[in-house]
Amino acid sequence: MNRRNLLLSAPALLTLPALISRPAMAQAVQITGAGASFPNPVYQRWGEGARAAGITLNYQSVGSGAGVNQIRNRTVDFGASDAPLSQQQLTEGNLMQFPTVMGSVVPIVNIQGVENDQLKLTGELLADIYAGRITRWNDPKLVELNRGVTLPSTAIAPVYRADASGTSFVFTSYLSAVSQAWKDGPGAATSVRWPAGTGARGNEGVAGTVRNTRGAIGYVENAYATQNRLVTTQLRNKAGQFVAPTMESFQAAATNANWNVPGFAASIIDQHGTASWPIVSPTFILVPTNPTEAVKLTNVFRFFDWAYTNGGDAARQLEYIPLPAEVHNAVRAAWAQIRVNGQPAWPAR
Repeated sequence: MNRRNLLLSAPALLTLPALISRPAMAQAVQITGAGASFPNPVYQRWGEGARAAGITLNYQSVGSGAGVNQIRNRTVDFGASDAPLSQQQLTEGNLMQFPTVMGSVVPIVNIQGVENDQLKLTGELLADIYAGRITRWNDPKLVELNRGVTLPSTAIAPVYRADASGTSFVFTSYLSAVSQAWKDGPGAATSVRWPAGTGARGNEGVAGTVRNTRGAIGYVENAYATQNRLVTTQLRNKAGQFVAPTMESFQAAATNANWNVPGFAASIIDQHGTASWPIVSPTFILVPTNPTEAVKLTNVFRFFDWAYTNGGDAARQLEYIPLPAEVHNAVRAAWAQIRVNGQPAWPAR
């Protein structure tokens, strides 16, 4: 199936896990969350499916930084961030962190005459573009790399995230991994001092700005490129191979993830493998370890348990990569460690 048509299929709505009782199913509950725009498409799709199981999701795609702030202030039931918090940050905020799904960041361009996945880029050239060192599409370095592709003299218009963004954290982590100059300069963070370009809010804003600006280049979670039928590029990976952004290349990178780290904060940036896409990352949920209302936390766990059990097809249709079953089980075991009035917020299996 063509990757551009994957979004047209609706996810099958399967049964609620046995852990949720029939009385709980009969009484609909609502959970509120806010944060990363990176996973917003799949969270909204999961929300549609979970309504049949009696759970209503109200999720606001406001950026990772805002999501972290909101859960720290306890104004939502859960926060979402693509940039994992350190163990010290989690302890200080009385927070627990767990992953939900893996996604991929892709470059998107708007260049006259250049078709989808036709342009080849390297991480070093991307860093030079965002540093303002390469300013036109017919720059000799780009022309040399893309023999057979007619590149115009159009000025390059880099677009970046104006808000505190986990997608920016993932993208700048990649630039830092492949470019020492970028690592020594702007570095990797949810917000950096961009040397060149224009800011836009959210993955939605970056996608829209690139679509409407001739000569633009941006970076978004892959679902936004697919949904908006934007032109993506090939990237050279760690093995020196140019790969297109496909489920196969995303999954090739994801197989190398090491989840046995604090906070499940696996890094999948610039992984080995001839078929690996170089910018793949998990995305994370933050919940309180000292909840004042146990039922709210339990309902958050109910929702993500439903997603782990039933949401894999929807994730794949949106070109996200579901977590391995063993990671799901490790996360559920971590949920069971949170206690309220001596009782676990999630029953151990």
